[in-house]
Amino acid sequence: MTTQQTLFRDHGTITERLRENPGPAAVWASVGVLLIGLQAGALLEFAGVVAITVLETINVVSPAGLSVSPAPAVAFKQAAAELPHLLARETITGHGYYSVAADEWVTGPVYFDGNQWVGTFLGLEPKHAWLVRVGLVYAYTAALLGWLWVGYRRWRRHYRAAEWTPRDDVVDRFRNHSWGLFGCLIVVLFLTMVVFGPAMAPTTNQINNVDPYSYEFKYYDEAAGEVTTATVGTANSVSFSDNTQTVGLWSYDEFGRFHPAGTMPDGQDLFTFLMHGAQLSLVVGLVTVVLSTVLATTAALLSAYYKGYVDLGMVLLSDAIFALPGLLLIIMLSVLLGGTWIASVYDGGVLLALIFAATGWPGLWRSIRGPALQTAEQPWIDAARSFGQTPRVTMRKHILPYLAGYLLVYGSMSLGGVIIGIAGLSYLGLGVNPPAPEWGRAVDMGQSYISSSSWHISIVPGTAVTLLVIGFNALGDGIRDAIDPESEAEAANTAGADRGGGA
Repeated sequence: MTTQQTLFRDHGTITERLRENPGPAAVWASVGVLLIGLQAGALLEFAGVVAITVLETINVVSPAGLSVSPAPAVAFKQAAAELPHLLARETITGHGYYSVAADEWVTGPVYFDGNQWVGTFLGLEPKHAWLVRVGLVYAYTAALLGWLWVGYRRWRRHYRAAEWTPRDDVVDRFRNHSWGLFGCLIVVLFLTMVVFGPAMAPTTNQINNVDPYSYEFKYYDEAAGEVTTATVGTANSVSFSDNTQTVGLWSYDEFGRFHPAGTMPDGQDLFTFLMHGAQLSLVVGLVTVVLSTVLATTAALLSAYYKGYVDLGMVLLSDAIFALPGLLLIIMLSVLLGGTWIASVYDGGVLLALIFAATGWPGLWRSIRGPALQTAEQPWIDAARSFGQTPRVTMRKHILPYLAGYLLVYGSMSLGGVIIGIAGLSYLGLGVNPPAPEWGRAVDMGQSYISSSSWHISIVPGTAVTLLVIGFNALGDGIRDAIDPESEAEAANTAGADRGGGA
């Protein structure tokens, strides 16, 4: 068998290969339809959240008269929320509240009648019902990732034209990169919180944070010996955590409501606050990284292709931004623009994304400028020019593909930094507008109680932010070493030299 026959399958197009051997693809697709159908509502609802944020960002940055209405995306999100969710709070009930406005139970009445729990999933204690729901959510995530991996393996084995590509070595190197796998695990746990956080939380953000006094719930009053009702706001006002009392980790308040991470100083459920805050942080972080990547990539392509004064102008512009104190510049822009209409879009998240993108793109540009200049010196660039290819096509087809790996690495590393930056601004009272949930605000609210029994208010979100940033950095390191194995060897050699060499 020749090398050509070893590396390439000699039978037709992908469509023809699918027709010849439809079995593996059909089984894989059937399993996918089942998996996605189970939680289609949650996935589509999150897609609606992302679409709304993207459209609102486009309206902010686009010229007047070119705005796009987010109304279709809002309607899509609302319709998705009405779809059945197999792993939703309504299915595996652990607690419930009564909506006065809707005149119906949001998740069903749950209370302890003195002998057993009423209204919970299979009659389980609320914390056990919550554990079942969270465990099933992560089991579903693992099954979904396993399905994607099996699909990739089947594509490689049965349908891809080339039996081997350099990407296979990249994947294999990453699979053996323990630090990168650790980061991948942290990121997957976080993404699961973002997508399925509303189902994992004991209650909703509307009830917990936005308008608690408009909702009632039932609980068993031991003193009266009967089931009675109370508003969520009233219950929160006596279930707070501060220096005088604490509803801590893994505990119930006096109304029988379960709080996995305890309560906050105003009685809100901390776990619910963190789940919805994770969604906001990731959406803002993704928008920031996308905008930064677009700006940095455009600048790098222009610098590499035209060089000369264009490259010099980019250098001066980036140096001017770097010369300013970064934190002070971000704070100044947040204060100056905090009173404008932009600050009201997505609870101030779009404004934060624009600020971080405008101040952060020079760092990403510097990281990819060198590879872009090296690629622009290759003979195929001169050949493209000699054949009359336009600069736009040359940059897109012959330079940009060689920057994709660098963008993936530095983008993943930047995302963790943006998230901790959002938390830092919220901690300082800037950034996301109250009462929108954000991890930095939770740290700020619990700072006064760090030495008391209510330490969980600050420690839990602070630890989550720290782990998340470490996870994104570890993931970026793993991707970098998988794409460029020489970088890992160089790091090892540098470490050996620092220790005195390997002699």
